[in-house]
Amino acid sequence: MIMSTKEKNQEEVDVLEQEVFQHEIILHNDDVNTFDHVIESLIDVCDHTLVQAEQCATLVHYKGKCTVKSGEYKDLEPRCSKLLQLGLSAELV
Repeated sequence: MIMSTKEKNQEEVDVLEQEVFQHEIILHNDDVNTFDHVIESLIDVCDHTLVQAEQCATLVHYKGKCTVKSGEYKDLEPRCSKLLQLGLSAELV
């Protein structure tokens, strides 16, 4: 099958978009931080709504971890650092 230039370009864009959004901030459960602190931190640092932050905090509590933000490394790295500064257990993958 021969692809048109438009199809080939769209395929290249699709691949680039997959490569750009391959990073995630994972928040891990700990025995130190309160629900309120985690929720406030997610709202402040990750631009979550109250509902999103509450859902993530609940998932972290019961499942042990949760992806709290996905995107480009250059956007996520300072956010992850800020979560760590706030005493949360987070990693960038």
